[in-house]
Amino acid sequence: MSRLCLDTSAYSQFKRGLESAVKAISGARWIGVPSIVLGELHSGFALGTRQDENEAELRRFLDHPVVEVIDIDAEIAKVYSEILIELRRQGTPVPTNDLWIAAVSAREGAPIVTCDRHFEHIARVGKLILE
Repeated sequence: MSRLCLDTSAYSQFKRGLESAVKAISGARWIGVPSIVLGELHSGFALGTRQDENEAELRRFLDHPVVEVIDIDAEIAKVYSEILIELRRQGTPVPTNDLWIAAVSAREGAPIVTCDRHFEHIARVGKLILE
C-alpha cells in the first residue's frame, strides 16, 4: 500500500522489528500519523524506562519526508461522530482513541495499519491488520 494511516500498535511493532510492520511502513510513500497516536506514544514513553531514546526515535521517524502528522479538525470530528453512531447502532464498541484514528483514516482515504482487530468493525475504512 502506498498510503497508510498509522495506529499506535503498528508503530510499536515497527520499532520492535516485526517483519510485516517494517515491510508495510517502509514501503509507504505517505504515512499519516494522527495526533491521537502521538498522545498514546508519548504517554507510553513517559511510563517506560527508555523515554529519552523513544522520544528521539519518534522525532527521527516524524522528520521523514513521507510522514505527516494529522491534527484533529472539524471535518475529522464530523467523521468521528458518524463512525461512532454507526458502531453504536451495530453494538460494536471500539476504544475512543481508535475511533479518532479511524476518522483520520477515513478523511485521508488511507488504510489503517494496525495490530488491533477491533478496527475490523469499522466498515468505512480500509485496514491492514498486522500478524
